[in-house]
Amino acid sequence: MISLAALEGVWRLERQIEDRRAKLTGHLTGEARWVPDGDGLLQIETGLLHYGDAPPMQAERRYLWRDGTHGLEVFFEDGRPFHKVDPTTPEADHFCAPDSYRVRYDFADWPRWSSRWQVAGPRKDVVIVSRYDFITGGLEGSGLRD
Repeated sequence: MISLAALEGVWRLERQIEDRRAKLTGHLTGEARWVPDGDGLLQIETGLLHYGDAPPMQAERRYLWRDGTHGLEVFFEDGRPFHKVDPTTPEADHFCAPDSYRVRYDFADWPRWSSRWQVAGPRKDVVIVSRYDFITGGLEGSGLRD
């Protein structure tokens, strides 16, 4: 299982977006920072997003990561629950009516890792794959714990 301490630092971020329903693809290149915020880590992603034929735009997202009773817990920046990263399975779900979001984390090549989101709903059919490569920071040991 990944630890908060292992995530702390700066990561190169590459994201591919495939919107099957809209028949659009996107690509984001940037970085993800996990920085201490008192209760855990604040994840700050920034990058340049190319989406379809639209002009490139700056993108940013923020999440809160916390140690939970059964693994890591991820929250939106305003504190609303997002999903949990359970040590027994690298998958999690989030429901945002009427859409469902399913993520699968892959830490097998640590300190390179990825997430794959499948978004489905009445108007959505999207796959988002993010790849993270460690640059610098608080990488603790192997990053994995029992």
